[in-house]
Amino acid sequence: MKAKFEKPVQIENGDSFKVILSKYGALALDKQENLSDLIGETPGELDIEKGIISFDDKQLPIQILGFFSQDSKQWSWAWDNEDIGFEDSLIQSARQMKAIGDEFDIPEFKTPVINADINDCHALAMTTISILNLDAYYAVPEEGLVIFVAIESDLVEENDSVQKFRNTFAIFQQNFKIYPKIAFESYTKLKGYIFKPHENFAVAKIGESRIIVGFTERGNVTHIQMLLE
Repeated sequence: MKAKFEKPVQIENGDSFKVILSKYGALALDKQENLSDLIGETPGELDIEKGIISFDDKQLPIQILGFFSQDSKQWSWAWDNEDIGFEDSLIQSARQMKAIGDEFDIPEFKTPVINADINDCHALAMTTISILNLDAYYAVPEEGLVIFVAIESDLVEENDSVQKFRNTFAIFQQNFKIYPKIAFESYTKLKGYIFKPHENFAVAKIGESRIIVGFTERGNVTHIQMLLE
């Protein structure tokens, strides 16, 4: 059962990239698990001219988000592509992110070239697919570059199990520098589940099941409990 909320998850004025990643990153990991269920260990073959990425016989339409230069350690957004000349139809998602960066003054989205490591690039791709409601992203290595593409396809099916929700949040809060309280509330709401905050813990209601997360005064996770229906 999907829930309606008085305050939806959205980017607000003054949000830092850390806050934005906290809001949208767990959902992105959730989406990546869906992609993994579809493709397994099969490497993707990118065809920019056709605008697709192939995994054996599965062809998925893509948008080009940007690319990471392994030599210069820089991320370049695909909307800043005069030297490369990507087809405009392939960079609409990247353009949308620039517009969001301009509107909310987010340097990570509106700066054409950013000093970054590969983890920073994954974080940019993660926030993009969640904010724009795309299905997944994929990183394609190409001779000194890693090209990040977004995927939108009905072939990427959702897995909405309670165990997956619990594990995804646990992995996200352990491995990323984020605000766990914001992350848990946002992930719950973005999945359409009921969120109940309390003084030292919060609850995600998924059907008749519950995920309960305890927090310290500083907002760090103390425990994650799963109560199945």
